[in-house]
Amino acid sequence: MTILTVVGAHPQFIKASVISAAIEKSSNLEEKITHTGQHFDANMSNIFFDQLGIPKPHYQLDINSGSHAIRY
Repeated sequence: MTILTVVGAHPQFIKASVISAAIEKSSNLEEKITHTGQHFDANMSNIFFDQLGIPKPHYQLDINSGSHAIRY
């Protein structure tokens, strides 16, 4: 079974660290991580992957933290 974990804000990183650790111990689960890119500064997101031991994301949406009115 594959589980999709979506992270972007600080509380999500903390929750993901616990979930990722549990999934890693399971032989029948696979995790795919999507990073919304809400915090594009390395000190606001990449540091959480490193310090909390969260695997690097498989997908990066690069949404950034612009206004909801921005058109992409």
